[in-house]
Amino acid sequence: MQEKQSSLSIKNWSDDDKPREKLLQKGRSVLSDAELVAILIGSGNRNESAVELSKRILASVGHNLNELGKLSVKQLMQFHGIGEAKAVSIAAALEVGRRRRGEEAKKIEKITCSKDAFELLQPLIAELPHEEFWILYLNNSNKVLHKEQLSKGGMTGTLVDVRLVLKHALQHGAVGLILAHNHPSDTLQPSQADKHITQKLKTAGEALDIKVLDHLIITSSSYYSFADNGMH
Repeated sequence: MQEKQSSLSIKNWSDDDKPREKLLQKGRSVLSDAELVAILIGSGNRNESAVELSKRILASVGHNLNELGKLSVKQLMQFHGIGEAKAVSIAAALEVGRRRRGEEAKKIEKITCSKDAFELLQPLIAELPHEEFWILYLNNSNKVLHKEQLSKGGMTGTLVDVRLVLKHALQHGAVGLILAHNHPSDTLQPSQADKHITQKLKTAGEALDIKVLDHLIITSSSYYSFADNGMH
């Protein structure tokens, strides 16, 4: 068994199958997701190479790296050949990627379209197991004055205090709001409650000349924009 295991480690593969060497010779961008994960784990199990094992892990999450990032160390260890050390390596690498997206998002200061708002908020809430409601407060040039988490809820939803939203808007001198919350279920369709809170905030804001510019529903890899879909 020991001999079989060692034969599956990356250093013993044929040159064509070595992702480390491929990265060094051809650059990181040519590697598949499975090859990158294979580099992280180093070896497979008795029956699979590291790449084969990585392909199986990725297939379990629909080949979606954002979904892979949601798996806990314990969940990763359910795969034969993934011990605690390998699971921690995968979890750490995906967290580095998430934080890197967050660094890029910090550069977004002005919202010119729904995608800008998504890029800013995606690293904050997209991969959470619970629902959170966030607000972007904008000035009349659509520059982000402030962003904050308004509420945090369970899997079934979250509560939004309309008075608190408008109070904070006045405090920050905001004239525009972008609402956003995540759907841990990954469904992009707005619920009746989502539509209701959008309209409620829109109506309340009008009296103070504060406009609700958009409401985004954010999932791990995509988003739904109320504004883009003509729902005001």
